[in-house]
Amino acid sequence: MTQALILDFGGVVTRTLFETHDLSEAALGLAPGTLTWRGPFDPENDPLWRDMQADRISERDYWMQRNREVGALVGKDWTKMADFVRAARGGDPDAVIRPEFRSAVAAAKSADIRLAILSNELDLFYGADFRDKLPFLADFDVIVDATYTNILKPDPRAYRACLDELGLAAGDCVFVDDQLRNIEGAKAVGLNTIHFDVCRPRESYAAALHLLGIAEGSTP
Repeated sequence: MTQALILDFGGVVTRTLFETHDLSEAALGLAPGTLTWRGPFDPENDPLWRDMQADRISERDYWMQRNREVGALVGKDWTKMADFVRAARGGDPDAVIRPEFRSAVAAAKSADIRLAILSNELDLFYGADFRDKLPFLADFDVIVDATYTNILKPDPRAYRACLDELGLAAGDCVFVDDQLRNIEGAKAVGLNTIHFDVCRPRESYAAALHLLGIAEGSTP
């Protein structure tokens, strides 16, 4: 039976911007400790994150606010999220890719599992040229990016578009995302799901592989 692993990009594939404040500060010339918002790593001290989790603002709203704040710190009027990401990560984006992601993809490929990315803002946040710096994206059979489709998860059409491109039924796929609303949307269309915990990436990937019938020990 043909199966597929469908991944969000963001915190599933890369270490989050919350985890790499030190790298961002160094790249932007900011003093260590300047960036204090920590999202899921310290929600009590990030009220804007709590607003996003409560659906009072969207994920894009959250990041555009952070984009404006950090831009102001370095004297820039950034109007696109990609401005922030390029400035903070553009020099070596490969350095922020999760090693657990690399291992899981290698294990899936060795088991003939197809690979897809379903993102709300891949090129919007990272810039189209970001893909050119990540050769592993060539291993993915399908990339569906709402930057171009304008259909955001958890809209059921977003998941169905990815399934249509894969040519697979929802029940033959495992979808991984770090946002609960997107997981709930995926369940509604029949996808098997793993709610990715950015604080426990190895365990999250192991759970996804398990659903695909791949033992954790088979991960290279």
